[in-house]
Amino acid sequence: METNSPFSDVAFCRDGCKCWCLSTHSGVCVSSPPQMEMSVGPAGVTRRTGTLKRTMWGGLRQQWKLLGLFEIDQQHEFYSLTSMMKEGLSAAVQTTIDKPPPDELSEDDYRLEVTQIHKDFKMETFAGPVFSSLRRSLGMTEKEYQHSLSSDGSYLQFISNSKSKADFFLTNDKCFFLKTQNKREVKFLLSNLRIYMEHLEKYPHSLLVKFLGVHRINISHRRKKYFIVMQSVFYPDDRINARYDIKGCEVSRWTDPAPEGSQVIVVLKDLNFKGQYITLDQQRPWLLRQVEIDTSFLQRLNVLDYSLLVGHQPLHQDERHQGLSFATLIMRTKKSVITGSSPTHAGMPTVPGVVPEEDSTLSVSEMDGGTGSCSVAESRGGSDPGSALSGRTCTEQPAGSVTDSMVLRDFQAQNRRLLPNFKNPLHVIDGPEHRYFVGIIDIFTVYSFKKRLEHWWKRLRHPGQAFSTVSPTSYCLRLCQWVQDHTK
Repeated sequence: METNSPFSDVAFCRDGCKCWCLSTHSGVCVSSPPQMEMSVGPAGVTRRTGTLKRTMWGGLRQQWKLLGLFEIDQQHEFYSLTSMMKEGLSAAVQTTIDKPPPDELSEDDYRLEVTQIHKDFKMETFAGPVFSSLRRSLGMTEKEYQHSLSSDGSYLQFISNSKSKADFFLTNDKCFFLKTQNKREVKFLLSNLRIYMEHLEKYPHSLLVKFLGVHRINISHRRKKYFIVMQSVFYPDDRINARYDIKGCEVSRWTDPAPEGSQVIVVLKDLNFKGQYITLDQQRPWLLRQVEIDTSFLQRLNVLDYSLLVGHQPLHQDERHQGLSFATLIMRTKKSVITGSSPTHAGMPTVPGVVPEEDSTLSVSEMDGGTGSCSVAESRGGSDPGSALSGRTCTEQPAGSVTDSMVLRDFQAQNRRLLPNFKNPLHVIDGPEHRYFVGIIDIFTVYSFKKRLEHWWKRLRHPGQAFSTVSPTSYCLRLCQWVQDHTK
């Protein structure tokens, strides 16, 4: 199994229309599935023609290329399920709205299972107070989270070539992914939830995908279905012009790009990235260090086959100017997203990064008025140990620009990724010419005995080539090396 990612080889229409996106190679987008030709024999018996046989066989061979983003309307096979998900999630979040989690979580909070009975199903929520606490630490309010999960707009379905047999759904505003999981994967996440939370608390700008909820839906006479809710790394996606799913290897790591002028968006792979770089300049040391920290954490969990998602969009000309005040920096970030492209709720501030005063203050712990040197730490959570730029020395500035320049440098040092209407730090880093979206996903594949056998089989099949299934230690080092080689 090469990937469990919903992004690998994903292709979908830019406008999210309800369509069939046939083959990332052709870029064809039509409003309904292809029709098969039928012919009737002399005796009135319907039989398949040679064309039909070729179509059916071709359909089987193209199965993994039938990729796209579909609106789940009333005719969709998942309409009933996603409607229940919406109803169940709204009620589950309402519980934490009515009873917010305590400041200090207990062991009981990590083991808590709450079952809510609805008309046609039961919804079970695991470790609700823990995930509510995580959402709060990311700057989300429960009302905002509930609104996104249960709005009137239909969920969207991702169809990918994932071999995990998981189903992928996206909220209508594209903020959150819902992914079905098997029992083993859910058990793995819950058993490691405490150390996952500790990791995010210690490294608030970790690249690990943020899991925001674990649930199980039980429908009468049907198999129980587990699913998780997580942040979308590629949000907002309006101006992203390239997306990659990186594993640091080469076997099966090429995807044919969409044809020129096609409305299909393709998520590419390692070999497609050859000859390119993530250009960050001053942000590069931080990224290298954070990738090292996060992959070392996954190595301790004995997992492999995770992916580094990378997307980028060009900065506007005025966004590339570095001599900006903090206020100007805030406003330029707003300009980087098409007006109205991100969901805004009535009464919500539209300036990106607006946060409660106690969350947004940058404190200066040391300052020498003569040289302008300073070392900074976030007032909430302390300095980021993963940042190679924290505690840096500011150069001497003219008297009139010292304050603005220091604030701007502090902003860069803390790597605050600010986007419209979001108080939480998303996976966004600005380089000189591009804004990069980065995140590590699919962290459930344990290096089991089965995976060890798969490793030896692939060694025989692909001698001298780098493939996905290697030991967690090798996987960690290889991905870190890829980032080292492809950034500047």
